[in-house]
Amino acid sequence: MNIIASDSSSFDGLASMLEGYDCPAILVSADYQILAINQCYREEFGEVPLQQNKRCFEVSHGYSVPCDEAGEDCPLSATLQSGRKERVLHIHQTPRGKEHVDVEMLPIHDNQGQLLFFVELLRSVPVASAQDSSNKLVGSSKSFNRMLEKITRVSHSDASVLLLGESGSGKELVAHAVHQGGHRASNSMVTLECAGLTDSLFESELFGHVKGSFTGAHSNRIGLVELANGGTLFLDEIGDVPLSMQVKLLRLIETGAFRPVGSSTVKHTNFRLICATHKNLAQMVRVGEFRQDLYYRINVFPIHVPSLRARQDDLALLTNTLLKRISERKEYHLTDTAMQVLKQYDFPGNIRELSNILNRATLLTDTNLIERSTIQECLEIDRELDPLIDTSSASQSLSIIDAGEDKEWLDLKTAEKRYLSELMAFYQDDKEQVAKIAGISLRSLYRKLE
Repeated sequence: MNIIASDSSSFDGLASMLEGYDCPAILVSADYQILAINQCYREEFGEVPLQQNKRCFEVSHGYSVPCDEAGEDCPLSATLQSGRKERVLHIHQTPRGKEHVDVEMLPIHDNQGQLLFFVELLRSVPVASAQDSSNKLVGSSKSFNRMLEKITRVSHSDASVLLLGESGSGKELVAHAVHQGGHRASNSMVTLECAGLTDSLFESELFGHVKGSFTGAHSNRIGLVELANGGTLFLDEIGDVPLSMQVKLLRLIETGAFRPVGSSTVKHTNFRLICATHKNLAQMVRVGEFRQDLYYRINVFPIHVPSLRARQDDLALLTNTLLKRISERKEYHLTDTAMQVLKQYDFPGNIRELSNILNRATLLTDTNLIERSTIQECLEIDRELDPLIDTSSASQSLSIIDAGEDKEWLDLKTAEKRYLSELMAFYQDDKEQVAKIAGISLRSLYRKLE
């Protein structure tokens, strides 16, 4: 954009131009001073005392130095270096507290190419929170923000997304965030857990079936791809899709056409595809366990979901958020020493394991204050349930188990059975809640209870 702004009337024109944007916008000088704001900015972030010559990093972050000198990416600095618009994700101070904001910086030059000002566009990211939240992605660490930046970039498109990360890292929540951030948010996101499905069950779940098409098909059933029409289809653990079914899935993705099991009628559907896996799909392609053409179809926009170990800065925030989700009627808090126990643990089960530990802790404590000893007892339960889990780093520093103690271990099957029995008794046979707490699918729970 080439604009001459050598006099006050030109500056006034630039300031009024901000009202043309449908999001909060500010006019910034090359030395970070906020020169003007639009009405959208006032409504969302409040007034800025322009006569005080406030700088953008002071107002948005409370910093005394530019963002890049405070350890963050600075869009203005990046634009100065590149000469073109730049975009970053920031956490801003707002009247509502800390919030994630998608920042786009546009340079404005005169007719000779000299840089005059910057227009900074700020769009809140409603699917995430930098504070306690009951229904959003929660975090503020660098690895979380890198993931969130990719979510904001891809959400508004229909590009297929592949979520990669360890089990329990929150891939389904990320899938919901991608869905909610896009234009299909008013329609459903339909989930299929692909792990443990046979060929016939996978086909029936995905495409539906007609009455009498196989033993037990007592009525017509609508498939998930039809239910996802206009919305999003989320295939969790895509790496477990039977190889024989992958070609049918590929055809569905390419054409949107499918046939229910036992039917000769071809139907069509239109959905946004999100897949997730903890497996190395590229390696599976190399050894012939996953179709290469399907891999490239689903891997349009990969997003890495970081492990909890890579999000240590988010641990306290996640703990407080999970405790509020676990118990809405009673407010629980961890002591500082209890939090130190968690900080020294590796969390092989990631956020799902953290949630399980906190669930146990609320049941074991007699007050609303969770002590160090209670968290240690919860970690001890994990050790008893699965001796293969490596909790050595926690045990060495915290003496969870005395190295000289002669302990009698349960076999894994018995420990798992006891654990599920206790959960079923506590939650009065509510299988959906038990599956959620145990971190397994409802289908897996039924198999384990048989």
